Amino acid sequence: MDAFTRFTNQTQGRDRLFRATQYTCMLLRYLLEPKAGKENVVMKLKKLESSVSTGRKWFRLGNVVHAIQATQQSIHATALVPRLCLTLANLNRVVYFICDTILWVRSVGLASHVNKEKWRMWAARHYCCFLLLSLARDLYEISLQMEQATRDGAEREKSPPQDPPGYSVADEETEWLQSFLLLVFRSLRKHPPLLLDTVKNFCDILNPLDQLGIYKSNPGIIGLGGLVSSLAGIIIVAYPHMKLKTQ
Repeated sequence: MDAFTRFTNQTQGRDRLFRATQYTCMLLRYLLEPKAGKENVVMKLKKLESSVSTGRKWFRLGNVVHAIQATQQSIHATALVPRLCLTLANLNRVVYFICDTILWVRSVGLASHVNKEKWRMWAARHYCCFLLLSLARDLYEISLQMEQATRDGAEREKSPPQDPPGYSVADEETEWLQSFLLLVFRSLRKHPPLLLDTVKNFCDILNPLDQLGIYKSNPGIIGLGGLVSSLAGIIIVAYPHMKLKTQ
């Protein structure tokens, strides 16, 4: 109970819970819409989703300051690739939160002249860039983990493996793919923060890709991706040691 209280006392914790609720409603609404007699339930889920989405905007009002601080911190990263990816990613995140704040101001009636569609597309564009750069950083970290795992495996196996009789090129390609996927799995399994960050960013990018028309998805896929991402975010907020650290 104490851990739950500490979690909900954090703005990020409450935002993750609201976000999980929002995307759960989206997923359930998509699953129930084709079924007859569920119109009332679908309408309630839609209203709840809208209310939760509006509430989340209040939690995000101060995030532009946190994004600026994250940009300042990422500049001092030791490795070049993470420094470049994280700095550019956080700059896009700053612009995204500025666009999000302008959209919120319009939604409450303080600036009705604002072009909602234009700013919504700008927000989606910068959010997509932020996630792409974050995924690039994740792929870089995965490659480092794979290199380390390869070196560890080479030390354990000094003698080269012998090909069995009847070994073909197709077998070699299949074995290479299996070895590659197994290496990725082992690398991520040994580094849970990297696994969580990669899953979260990959699931999150489905929404802006759909908004920009780059890769269209149905609400069910977006809802499922958002729910998985929210659960990963909840774990990261609840257990800070699971957050991917900047080298």
